[in-house]
Formats: sequence, structure tokens, C-alpha cells
Amino acid sequence: MKTSPLDKDTIAALSTAPGVGAIAVIRVNGSEAFKICSKIFRKKNAKSTDISKLESHTAHYGDIVHKSIVIDDVVLTVFKAPNSFTGENIVEIACHGSSYIQQQLLQLLVKEGCRLASPGEFTFRAFLNGKFDLTQAEAVADLIASHSSTSHHVAMQQMRGGFSGKIKVLRDSLIDFASLVELELDFSEEDVEFASKSDLKKHVISMQAILDKLVRSFELGNVIKNGVPVCIAGRPNAGKSTLLNALLDEDRAIVSDIPGTTRDTIEDEIVLEGVRFRFIDTAGLRATTDSIETQGIARTHQAMKLASVVIYLFDVHELSSTELQKELDQLKQHMPSAELIVTGNKIDKEDIGYTKKEFAGFKNILFISSKEKQNLEELKTKLIDIFDDKSADIPETIITNARHVEALQQTFNALTRVKEGLDKKISGELLASDIRDALHYLGLITGEVSTDDLLQNIFSRFCIGK
Repeated sequence: MKTSPLDKDTIAALSTAPGVGAIAVIRVNGSEAFKICSKIFRKKNAKSTDISKLESHTAHYGDIVHKSIVIDDVVLTVFKAPNSFTGENIVEIACHGSSYIQQQLLQLLVKEGCRLASPGEFTFRAFLNGKFDLTQAEAVADLIASHSSTSHHVAMQQMRGGFSGKIKVLRDSLIDFASLVELELDFSEEDVEFASKSDLKKHVISMQAILDKLVRSFELGNVIKNGVPVCIAGRPNAGKSTLLNALLDEDRAIVSDIPGTTRDTIEDEIVLEGVRFRFIDTAGLRATTDSIETQGIARTHQAMKLASVVIYLFDVHELSSTELQKELDQLKQHMPSAELIVTGNKIDKEDIGYTKKEFAGFKNILFISSKEKQNLEELKTKLIDIFDDKSADIPETIITNARHVEALQQTFNALTRVKEGLDKKISGELLASDIRDALHYLGLITGEVSTDDLLQNIFSRFCIGK
């Protein structure tokens, strides 16, 4: 976004997705929005329309006209400052979804005095006008990008100020203690203690516990936002690609009886009970002298390291229980933190009674047929159960933004210095400095402390028109 906080141009942009559709919405925002739109809009059966005289939050049917030529009939909605999304005057024009009409309207608005909006500029102005803080502004982008009920819920909770509220409580409490420490400095010659050092230490420890829980929630928040990475691994011809196709219910990966067909990772995703899972089909694990296949196997190991869940798939009539255990032991070095789902495949070709007896020593093992889509619901249920177990101890407020995690960690570190300073009975000046550092990092989260570079980085990621 290349606008400055002092830029008060009237801006316009297409707020619906680009392309042809039934309708499109063009948003006009700024002090001249009503004046500019009055030049081109007239209500039906009226010679002219002064939009500034229309009531706020009302919709009006009419024409967009330029030099006596009707460009389109539209519905125009009026939002008057300060009761609008941005806190400024807004006009939204709902026109027919022709790409030609959209461009004609935008060009006409620019000709009459608008400037085309930069990415995220509407939300940026809402932030500057105090409609919401920085975490809520970022949640707007997350809400637009939400792809499941879980990611939608988390974004809505943050946009409504859930996370901001927690940060405000922490910051206000710390400000109170900082004020007492600063007050002591003013009366340092009289040796007066306004802030109980033992109470301050207890408070710091309590705050760090909250911060630690928020930081730890990012592991879950990240997978909610980006999807739970699930790696499908196993020997060549174990049925990995068939399983991916069966889970997606489409022919996403090439299936062949020739070992080593999959040379690279193949990714796709599905949503199960409101949770997005990203499945990664990988090259078969085996010893090989083929240089390309070797690279594929290396990528398999990398995918396993990054995955939250590894489905280890094996052919039930190709492996014995002893061989399976040996392979699982070798896998451990490649999946330090992932949950493992051991899954026997091709039960449609094997006596299931014998199979279950052979692998009875493996806890929670699943048996499926990728080809016949047999017992796939059990596998899906297992994935949901793993997700539920991971989220059991997570607080209601979940962190999904890496920027927030970094600031929370810096706050935690500053409070650690405060706690160590209290133990060492350092001077009030140094103690106050560390408390101010903690307040600074908390302020970075909500935007009470910000820089032009930070705002540029955040809002430039938004889509144009939002």
C-alpha cells in the first residue's frame, strides 16, 4: 500500500471478485464520495440526485449516466461518517457483473475525481479512524481467506476483539505497575515503596503463564489457518496415490502398478468436520540408485518432518509384522513430532481375520482398501480425533499470526528480565526500562505502537477493495 496516513483522497475500487458475475459492487470512500457519485447517479424518474441529502444506510435504485448515456442501472447504498466501515463517507454501487461495465464505472469515477484504492486501503482507513485495532484489521484478511468453519470461527473471534481484549487487560495491568515503579523514582530520595516487589513478581509470573499459553496456541492456530499437513508415506505400490484419490474423491494422482511412479510430492486438501487437512502424496520409500527417485525420497523425508500427521501405508500381504516394525523404527528420525497412523492397505485382497491376527501387536492400527474405499471413514475419524486431542488444552483465544507470536515472545523475554531484576534488586530505572519494553511489544500487536513499514507490510497483503 503506497498511501500515507495523511492521504485523504477519495478512493474507489471493485470490492467483489474480478470477472463476470450476476452483480459487482464498487466501493467509493472519502470526503468527496457523495459529491462525486452525485455527478454520475440519478434516481429513477429524477433529473439529478444529491446523495449527501439521502439518509445513511439506505439503498436507492437508479442509473449511472455519463454525457446523457446510461451506462447501467444500479442500486446505490449510502453510508455516512462516522457510521461506516471506515468511519468516512462511503457509497457502494451494485451494478451488473459485466467486466466492461465494471471498468466503465471505475474509469468514470476516476475521471470525476477518485483515485483507485491500494490493496487494503479501506481497512487501513478504518484502522486509522479507530474502528478497530491492528489485530482486528488483520483478522479481516483472515476472515476473507477462511476456508473452513474452524478458520472462520477463529477469524470472527479475533475480528470481534477476543485477542485484543486479552492484550488490553495484560497491557493495562502492566501500565499500573509501571506507573508505581516510575512514581518510586520520583521519590527515590525518600525511600518510599509504592509497588510491592513480591506482588510485582507474582504478577509477572502470572502474565508469563498467559503469554506462554498464547504462544503455544500458535501450533494449532497455524494449522487451522493453513490446514493440517498430513503426509502419506510408505513403500512403492503400497497404494498411496490411490488413497489420495479416494480421500479427495477424484483422480488427482497417477496410479500405476509400476513401482516408483510418484517422483515428487503431490498436494491437495479436503475439509473434514470444519477442519482443513492438506494431504501430501509422496514418493515410495525404498533403496534406489535412480537419481530422480532419490530426490523424491528426500522430499518424502522432508514432508514427514514438516507434517502434523503421517499416515504410514503398507500392503498387508507384502509385509510381515516384523518387517513393519523395522520400517516404523527407521521412520522415527524423519518425523520428530508428527502423529503416526499405521494403516494396512489392500484388505480386499486378503483374509481380514488373518491380517488382524498378524498385526495384533500394533496399537490403534487401521485396515483399509484404498481401491474399494473400504474403512476410509475410520481413517477420517482418526484424523479428526488427533486434531481434537491437540486442541484440548488450547485457550479460547488462538494465535494464527506469526507477527503476534514474535511480539508475545519478546514480551515474555522482557518480563523475564523484569523478574530477574526483581530477584537481583536492580535499580528502579532499569526495572522501569524492562517494563516499558514489555509494554512496547504488547503495543506492537494491537497497533498502539506502529511504524510505517509495519503498516505497509500488513495492509499490502490485503486484496484491493477491502
